[in-house]
Amino acid sequence: MNNAHDGAGLPQDPEGFDDSADDLPEFEGDDSLDNDLLEETLRQAAAVMDPVPAQLQQTAVEAYALYSLDTRLAELTFDSLVHGLPVRGAMDPPRMLTFHTDELTVDIEVSAHGLMGQVLPPQEARIEVLSGPQLASPPTLTADGMGRFTSDLHVTGPFALRLRTAAEIVTTEWLRV
Repeated sequence: MNNAHDGAGLPQDPEGFDDSADDLPEFEGDDSLDNDLLEETLRQAAAVMDPVPAQLQQTAVEAYALYSLDTRLAELTFDSLVHGLPVRGAMDPPRMLTFHTDELTVDIEVSAHGLMGQVLPPQEARIEVLSGPQLASPPTLTADGMGRFTSDLHVTGPFALRLRTAAEIVTTEWLRV
């Protein structure tokens, strides 16, 4: 075996290749066509090697569908976990929440017994209980003429309400119970 060294003691390439900068191609700057081709190649590789799970893609589509110019967001203005005073001796007090828009207020109580609340000003409404990825349509409640609704539905994890009144569609902020 022939291990040739140059005068500085560094091994020379037996094949005659020189790693000097003269042999390297010149960088021609940022070519958008090459970047687009690279990006598309990486997208295709990711689609084959690490595809997006079907359930995650469906959840993303459903989340985007929640965005609508006709839907108004009801902001959380009261949460008993933050603003409420603890009740002495209460083992599992209900969580009281108030959501508000310019024209509508929704008061709800979430407890171990279920969900109940009232739409103000009093009016009939259809209320969908949204919670995470769902394979079926969300549970629907009906508010009576006084705006009252109740259900033995146990809300767990993140949830929001979508109210459909005669005048508008309102979605509450998402909260975790």
